[in-house]
Amino acid sequence: MTATADPAARAATPSAHDDSVARRLLESSAAASYDPQVEVDWETPLDPADHGTCPEWSTLYGTAYWDELDEAQRAELTRQESACVASTGIWFELILQQMMLRDMYVKDRTSAEFQWALTEIADECRHSIMFARGADKLNAPAYLPKRAVVELGRVFKTIAWGEAAYAAILVAEEVLDVMQRDWMRDERVAPFVRTINNIHVVEESRHMKFARQEVVERMAGAGVARRHASAVLVAAAAYFIVTSMVNDRVYVEAGLDVERAKREAAGNEHYKALLRSSCRGLMEFLGSAGLLTKPAAAIYQRANLL
Repeated sequence: MTATADPAARAATPSAHDDSVARRLLESSAAASYDPQVEVDWETPLDPADHGTCPEWSTLYGTAYWDELDEAQRAELTRQESACVASTGIWFELILQQMMLRDMYVKDRTSAEFQWALTEIADECRHSIMFARGADKLNAPAYLPKRAVVELGRVFKTIAWGEAAYAAILVAEEVLDVMQRDWMRDERVAPFVRTINNIHVVEESRHMKFARQEVVERMAGAGVARRHASAVLVAAAAYFIVTSMVNDRVYVEAGLDVERAKREAAGNEHYKALLRSSCRGLMEFLGSAGLLTKPAAAIYQRANLL
């Protein structure tokens, strides 16, 4: 008679392909990782003329209100927006770490997959500290998503499973990746912010590779019901992440007319087009993985990601 394997033991056995990918990522991490405490120039005072993002990535760029702002106001707005994006990134990185720890709870501790997951969590810890220090240097408050979104985040990190967790991680990282690749090359952006963005882009490229691999493998055996449920859950997470990246308080901190800024930002087709462009590759991947169902696509369209 054949004995039935213990579920925890089955969960702890990674596939050869998992281990191969994770091993390459561990090697890459050993070759190219950064210590933000050392790499970022935290000492040089902030130049009030420096931007926090490329001006073209501002939520008001291209609007009539933007045209009325002087250069000092534009720079302050982009600094507050950059800090808000960083703070939102910290919020989701904390969710990400909890989901990954739960996923690795009974995995084989000797596997490269397990060791890579802990390496990624360590990266995210450093990134969160880096973002926090960056926001402070930009003279910004501790931005948080709206209370309802914060509480939904608690629910999401509790119920998100396998492909849903990793696809949501991928969504957050892909959107930030495109933004930050622009910001890190723009000499109008504060030098320390460019360094932060460069570190994040380099290290997150490995995280995205791992997340994509996890999504593909976990979707391989997914049935129709699970695929549809995961697709909607990921799309909902994406909606709340993207719509929380820049909140209304940035306009208060930048000294703007908040109601007018909110109204013009809501109708800013330039910003919406940038978001859609940044997600083109992501949407193609989600479609190929079976996670771009009609209901999910409708949510992405509402979030201006599709």
